[in-house]
Amino acid sequence: MGRDPASLPPSPSSLWNLPNYLTMARIVLVPVFAWLLLAEGGDDEGYRMAATVVFVVASITDFLDGYIARKRNLVTTFGKIADPIADKALTGCALIGLSYLGELPWWVTVLILFREVMVTCLRFWVIKHGVISATRGGKAKTVAQMIAIILFLWPGVPDPLKWGVMGVALLLTVVTGMDYIRKAQQVRNMGELRAEAGLPPAPR
Repeated sequence: MGRDPASLPPSPSSLWNLPNYLTMARIVLVPVFAWLLLAEGGDDEGYRMAATVVFVVASITDFLDGYIARKRNLVTTFGKIADPIADKALTGCALIGLSYLGELPWWVTVLILFREVMVTCLRFWVIKHGVISATRGGKAKTVAQMIAIILFLWPGVPDPLKWGVMGVALLLTVVTGMDYIRKAQQVRNMGELRAEAGLPPAPR
């Protein structure tokens, strides 16, 4: 699936490139999605289907911007910062909105968002020692979460199907969260060993 754009050095590419346009488009779509989801108390089928379509389009831009940035060497500092913010804003908005409407238990939303905040904090904790790149498990978690959210958004999806996929997403959320803790400790320990040996930090 290629390297995580966050682990790649910024390229000399201009800020105004296609991956960054896609990231900014995703950010702009977040309030549009929120309005459609909450319109008419979340009960209008037309608004819900529209909200689902907007979420799917925004999710597709998430995969496209990273792919294009890697393939065309268009990784920028702005993209490395804005992309995860856009991802978390979209997912967080969907989860909070569904919980607010009473369609998803709050503990599910809290668990997923806690994991995302924890991983962000871990990345900053070890930033001077190295970068914790996204793993296959982390990418699978993202896909499972997005599919689960889409199933909860779309009207009329049977509960067993919705909760089956959400259960997989929650399992991956917990397992990959624990894996990030392990990797963060490894990166920090390695960084401290390199510092004690007088070596420069590992390449990022």
